[in-house]
Amino acid sequence: MFELCLLCPQEHVEILSDALDALDALSVSVEDADAQTDAERAMFGEPGMPPPQDGWQRSQLRALFATEAAAREALELLSAQDFYADCECTGVQEVPEQDWVRLTQSQFAPVDITPTFWIVPTWHELPAQAKTVIRLDPGLAFGTGTHPTTRMCLRWIARQEAAGVVNPLGRVLDYGCGSGILAIGAAKFGATDIDAVDIDEAAVESTELNAQANAVQLKAGLPDKTSGQYQTVLANILATPLKVLAPLLCSYVAPGGSLVLAGILERQADELKTAYQGLAALEVSDAEDGWVLMTARF
Repeated sequence: MFELCLLCPQEHVEILSDALDALDALSVSVEDADAQTDAERAMFGEPGMPPPQDGWQRSQLRALFATEAAAREALELLSAQDFYADCECTGVQEVPEQDWVRLTQSQFAPVDITPTFWIVPTWHELPAQAKTVIRLDPGLAFGTGTHPTTRMCLRWIARQEAAGVVNPLGRVLDYGCGSGILAIGAAKFGATDIDAVDIDEAAVESTELNAQANAVQLKAGLPDKTSGQYQTVLANILATPLKVLAPLLCSYVAPGGSLVLAGILERQADELKTAYQGLAALEVSDAEDGWVLMTARF
């Protein structure tokens, strides 16, 4: 395969991408041409907030073609178009053949949550010290155990067992379940009545498949599938939706139950405390790499 690399201003990205697709490019990717430089700018904000901008000031398009001749012919045709103005070709180069499956898998190693609790991709052997294991492969939904927010939630779940109480988690709600990793973690530590909900149907499907792969029982669905109250409510989302959802999430927590919130940056902790004031007394119970876990007892 051969890669055609182009630099272009943001206003030409869409039409140039469509043109490359029409010229039989095998794939077209768009990247920030100023990434990892002082000129890099964020493009996405938090859910519920407007994006800082519609696109990058300068974008780099990478188009793959089956042959060098096809790549150079595409460049020749594009160069003659009005919309190619202000665009620049930075090269046509061969892409070495690789075992892409093996390369992708090499980026995901087993993750230790505690010394005996591990997240392990299916293609890896189990670590010798692992007593509790979630088998999970990267997928469409968020939650592979590598992000600090996920690890902190799973650590909190694992710590509840140390209290010596039978089924300390009680009835569990995983709100915004993504891959279902927190719901599965709860099941691994004894919870038997678990609802996992998400607004994304792909996440619901992912949760169901991951639960089957881990031989645990849970009910996955859209948020309207929640019912009643729960001893443990987990929500690993982001600060803005957590603030908006404060009354709803608190209404799900049964008396004596726990609310566990993640997706919160350290600098956002006071904002969350204010948003939940009068509903729950949130406290920071864990921190990792600039993120915090906030919990409350009811």
